[in-house]
This record gives sequence, C-alpha cells and structure tokens, in this order.
Amino acid sequence: MSIFQKIKWLLIFAALTSGGIWLLNLPYPMIRRPVAEKAPILLLPSYLSMDYNYRQAVSLVEQADQLVNQATSADDFELGKEKVRQAQNHLDALPVWFLGYEPNFYCRWATCSWRFTYDEFAAARASIGRMNSTIFQEQNAYTRLQEADTAAQTAKQQYQQAPSPAEQQMAIAAWQVALDQLNEIPRETVAGNLAQTKLVAYNRDFQQVAGMSAGSTQSSTLVEAAKAFGLQAAQMAQNPPHPVSQWEEVARLWEVAIARLNQVSPDSPGYLTAQQLLASYEANLAQIRIRLRAEQASNTALSQAKSRISGLLQAEIQSPNRDRQIGEIRIIMNELSAIQSGTTAYSEAQILKQSAQQKLDELRS
Repeated sequence: MSIFQKIKWLLIFAALTSGGIWLLNLPYPMIRRPVAEKAPILLLPSYLSMDYNYRQAVSLVEQADQLVNQATSADDFELGKEKVRQAQNHLDALPVWFLGYEPNFYCRWATCSWRFTYDEFAAARASIGRMNSTIFQEQNAYTRLQEADTAAQTAKQQYQQAPSPAEQQMAIAAWQVALDQLNEIPRETVAGNLAQTKLVAYNRDFQQVAGMSAGSTQSSTLVEAAKAFGLQAAQMAQNPPHPVSQWEEVARLWEVAIARLNQVSPDSPGYLTAQQLLASYEANLAQIRIRLRAEQASNTALSQAKSRISGLLQAEIQSPNRDRQIGEIRIIMNELSAIQSGTTAYSEAQILKQSAQQKLDELRS
C-alpha cells in the first residue's frame, strides 16, 4: 500500500471518528446515557463545553447584575448590556437536559460541581430578562435626557442671541418645555438622577432669565405705551397755532407719556431706553408749556387791547379829546405788540395794530 493510500485511509478514519464522536456528544439523553455508562471518555468534548458554558454563564450573570442594577453612568449600562448578551449566549448553550445531570466520570476527573437546577436556570433567565428590561428603560431614559438636555441648551443659546423681545419669549417657552421634559424622566433611573442634577442648574438659570424677561417685558410695555402717548401728543401739536385748550391737552398727553417712563425701574433692562426717551419727552413738554403760556398771555393781551379800544370808542363819542385818544392808542399798540407770533391772537392783533396806527396817524396830522 502506497503512502498516499495510507494517508487517505487515515483521513477517512479520522473523519469517521470525529463524526462518530460528534454524534455521540449530541445533547440527547437516549444517545448519551448508554455511552456515559460504557465509554464516558467519549463524551469529554461535550463535558468540557458544558462546564465552560456553565461557569461563564454564572460569572457573566453576576457581572451583568453588578453593572446593570448598580450602574452609575451610561457606560455601565453599555458594558452591562454586553455582559447580558454574553451570559444569554452561554445559557442558551447549556442543554435543558443537562440541568441536574451529573457526569460522574468527568467530575471525578475535573472536580466539577454542577448544581445548576431547573429553578436556578429559570431564575438566571428571569434575571437576564429583568436586566434586559432595565437596560431598555435606562437607554430610553438616557435618550430622553440627551434630547431634553440638548433642547434646553439650544433654547438658552437662542435666548441669548435673540434680536427682539418676541424671539426671547419664544426661546423661553422652548426652554420651559425642555425643563418639563427633564423633570418627566423617571427618577428611579440613572438618567433620571442625572436629569434632577441638571435641573438644579437649569432652573437657577431659567428663573434668572424668566425674571429678567418679565422685567424686560414690563419695561418694554411701559416704553411702548409712552411712545403711543407721545405720538398722539406730537400729532396734536402739529400745524400751530392752537387754542389754549388744545395746548393743555397736548401737555397732558406728554405728562402721561412721561409718567409711564418714570415707572420703568432702574434695574430693568429697558431703563436706559426709558431715560433717553424721558429726556426728549421732558424737553417736548417744556416747549408745549412755553407755547401754552404764550397763548394764554396773548389772549389776555388781546382781550385787554379790545377792552381799551371799546372804552376809547365810547369816550370819543361822549367827549372827544385828541391828546387822551393818542395816549390810549399808544397803550393799545403796546399791548398788541406784546402778543407773540405763533399764537391764535397774533393775526387779529396785527390787524388791530394796523388800524390803531392809522388812527394814530390821523390824530397826529
């Protein structure tokens, strides 16, 4: 027989032997028990496999329990998830008939101690199931934590960069929603504990911002109200001259606008704007008061001049006196000259003054 034929038969023998051993080590008691009684050495591969899977399953369940049920971070859960998966694989590799089955030959040789009963097997599987559920809950909570945390930080940044009070209010509303989401994360989870820790800092910043926003909103409202009254006052003051009653109303509107600005507190964000408007409005009110006094004085002077003209006409009828008439006309002209331009009395005063001058020229000729 040639060397190649010998190798061929050796390979065939090895294949048959391996296949036979594989068949004898299948996890079926009807095959294994007769072999275990007559030639237990042939079952050594499956004994080694079962011993290895048993020890790994016990060890990994304990490690997974430590990582999952006493986790302090998301990394613990990730590692625990992997340990649970490995433990599950080793438990699945243990044939059910193996529970409570003792391979005497192997255990005498390897000093094993398999006491993995059906109850313990079921307890291990139940523990794996609970840990899988815990991992799912924790991962879900951690996802919610990340989403709410990102939303809170985004809203805070949007508030800081908001160009208008309206956009600041929108950012504050989004910030509040994010804080509510953080508070809704179950506190029995690790993510829930982290969320509560974050909420302490976030609530502190939010309360400060909300307080500032409330003050800003109030000051903004007061400033806008003042502007509205100021606009009405400015419109009413257009196209002078105006009678005393209208100037009084314009002054009242400016006073209302100034009163609104004075309500803006010094610690309000809009205080500087209010003070700038206040300086302008105070100056406008001062101008209106000057016009009001001028209108009042002009009306008084016109009334006095008309009264003197009436008296002069009556005296001229009763007892004409040229020198007295000239003196009265001069007094009347002085009173009319005191009437300021830009008043309702000015035009009439100029007409009366012109008439008085003509009369005076007649008396002097």
